[in-house]
Amino acid sequence: MYLLNGDKMIEKLYEFKSDIVRILIALICVVLSHLNYTIASIDLAYIALILCGIPIIYGSIIGLIKEHDIKADVLVSIAIIASIYIGQVFAAAEIAVIMEIGGLLEEITVSTTQSRIEKLIELQPSKARLIKDDVETMVDALTIKKGDVIKINPGETIPADGKIIKGSTTVNQSLITGESLPVDKTVDDEVYAGTINNYGQIIVEVTEDYESNSLQKIISLIENVNSEDTPIVRQADEMANWVVGISFFMAIFTLFVTNSVTNAVTVLVVFCPCALILATPTAIIAAIGNLSKHGILVNNSAIMESLYKTDNIIFDKTGTITTGIPEVVNIQTHGNTTEEELLKITASAENNYDHPLSQAIMDYYDNDEFYEVKEFEVEMGMGISCTINEKKCLVGNEKLFKKHEINIAENIYKNEETATVIYSYYDNNFLGSFSIKDTPKRGIKDVVNTLKSEDYEVTLLTGDNDSVANDIGKQVNIDDIHSNCLPEDKLEFVDTLRRKLRKVMMVGDGINDASALKRANIGVAMGGIGSDITIDSADLVFINDDISFIPYIMKMSKRTFYTIKFGIIFSLALNTIAMILGMIGVLTPITGALVHNVGSVFVIILAALLFRQKPNIKEYI
Repeated sequence: MYLLNGDKMIEKLYEFKSDIVRILIALICVVLSHLNYTIASIDLAYIALILCGIPIIYGSIIGLIKEHDIKADVLVSIAIIASIYIGQVFAAAEIAVIMEIGGLLEEITVSTTQSRIEKLIELQPSKARLIKDDVETMVDALTIKKGDVIKINPGETIPADGKIIKGSTTVNQSLITGESLPVDKTVDDEVYAGTINNYGQIIVEVTEDYESNSLQKIISLIENVNSEDTPIVRQADEMANWVVGISFFMAIFTLFVTNSVTNAVTVLVVFCPCALILATPTAIIAAIGNLSKHGILVNNSAIMESLYKTDNIIFDKTGTITTGIPEVVNIQTHGNTTEEELLKITASAENNYDHPLSQAIMDYYDNDEFYEVKEFEVEMGMGISCTINEKKCLVGNEKLFKKHEINIAENIYKNEETATVIYSYYDNNFLGSFSIKDTPKRGIKDVVNTLKSEDYEVTLLTGDNDSVANDIGKQVNIDDIHSNCLPEDKLEFVDTLRRKLRKVMMVGDGINDASALKRANIGVAMGGIGSDITIDSADLVFINDDISFIPYIMKMSKRTFYTIKFGIIFSLALNTIAMILGMIGVLTPITGALVHNVGSVFVIILAALLFRQKPNIKEYI
C-alpha cells in the first residue's frame, strides 16, 4: 500500500469497499465482544465469525473440491473450527478477522503492481474524429479501421495507430514507450494509439484496425503474463504442500505432548505457508510491472527466471548494435573545391533521389538551399547523373565513374572495406567524396562493457562481411564476432550454444532474426511497438528500441530472484520460530495470527520494492 499516493489510495480503498465494510463491522463486533457487550445475550463474536470466518471456511472448501488445494485457508479453517470446539469463540473470531485484514492488505498491495494495465486501458479514447469526404464526424473509436482518416486536436489522446498526412505536433509517448520527453512529429511520421497529442492539430491516416493497434497489443501482452507458469512458482507451491503436511503433523504432535488444544491451534495458525506462497508470484509480478513502466514488455513470466540464468548474450548488428541508418562519417574535397560547394552540389543532385545513401548526404547537408537540377537520371546500382546550370554532374560509386570514363582523383579515398564511398563530379572537375557507414548506437560500448564486467559472454552475429563486422565489433568492444551469417547460420549458432547447455539471450530486430529469437532461451526484439513479427517472435520487446536497458533487465532479474530467495528463507524461518513458540504456549492463536500476517505483508513489501526500482541509465551510456 505504501506505493500509493493519497488520491490513488482512496481509489484502491474504494475498489475494495465491500470487503472493507464487512471487515470493519466484524472488527467492531470483536472489540465489543471483548468488552462483554451482547445483543439478546448473543456474543457479538459470532457475528464476526459469520462475516469473516465463513468466507475463509467456504473458500477453503471450494479450493479442496475444485482445485485440490490444501494450503493456508485449510489450516486457518481448521484452527477456527478447533477454537470454537474448545469454547474459544472470541479467539476464533479474532483469528478470522485478523486473517481477513491480512488478506485484504495483500490484495491491495499486489493490485498496485497491476495498475499498469488499468492505466493503458484508460488511455484508449472512446471517441474519434473521422474525416470522410471533407466532413468531420464523431464516431466510436472501436469502429476505426485501417485506411480511415482521423483528426486529432491539441490535448487529445490519439485513438489509433497511423501516419501523419497533414500537420505537425509533439506527442507524449511516455506511458507507451517509456520516453521521458515529448517527441516531435510531422508528415509521414508514425503515431500510436494511447499517446497524447500535445500541441498541433494533425490529420492521420489509420494504419491498424482497433484490435491490432499498438496499445491493444501491449494490453493483451501484459494481461496474458501468467506467473503460474514460472518453474520457481511451481517449486514454491511444492514446498508449501510440504509445509502444510508438516504443520498438520506438528499440530497433532503438540496436542499429544502438551495436551493443549490451544497450543495445537496456534501451530496451525502460525505455520500456514501464506508468506511462502506469496513470495514468488508477487516478486515476479512486481518486476514485470517495473519493466513495463520503462517500455519493456515481457511475454511470459517464466522469462524472468530464464533471464536470471542467462550466461551468453548474442547481438545482431544492423538496427540492434547499430542505428541501421547510413551516416556520413567523413568527407574529402579535391583541388580548390570548398566543403560548402561540395555539399551543395551533391545535395542538389541527391535531393531528387529516394535512396538511403542519398538521405545520409541530405541529413549531413541539413540545408534547404539547392541548385536547379535538370536531366535527372538514376543509373541503377551506380548512382545518378544530371545537369546543374547546364553542366554535367555525377554522384555515385566507382562503377558509375568507370562507365562515364572519369578517373577518380589519386588523393581521394577509394572504396573502403568498412564504408561505402560516394564520389561527386561537376563541370569537368572531380569535387570529392563521402564515406558513409552504419554507425553504433550511442552508449553501446558502455553497455557491452557493463555486461562483460558482469561475466556475460557477448557475441556479435551479422550478415555483413568480415571487415564491416570487425570494425563494428572493435568500436563496441565485442571480441567474439561471426560475420557473413544468413538467418539459418544464426539459428545454428544458437543451437550450438544450447547444445553446450548455455543459457542464451538473442537480441535482434525481430524480422530477419525471428527464427534465432524463437530458438534462444530469451529472445529480445528491438523492433518497436509497430511490428507484429517482433511481438510474436520475442520473449521481451523493447518498445523504444533503447538497448541501454539490457544491463538493467539483467540486474532486475537478479534482484527479483534474490528477493524471492530472501522471502522464502524469511517465511520459513518465521514459521519455524513461531511454531516453536506456539508449541510451548508463548504465542496464542490470536498473537499467532498477527505474526502470520506480519510475515505475509513483509514479503509483499519486499516484492513491491522491485516495482519502485529505477534504472540508472547514466550508468550505461
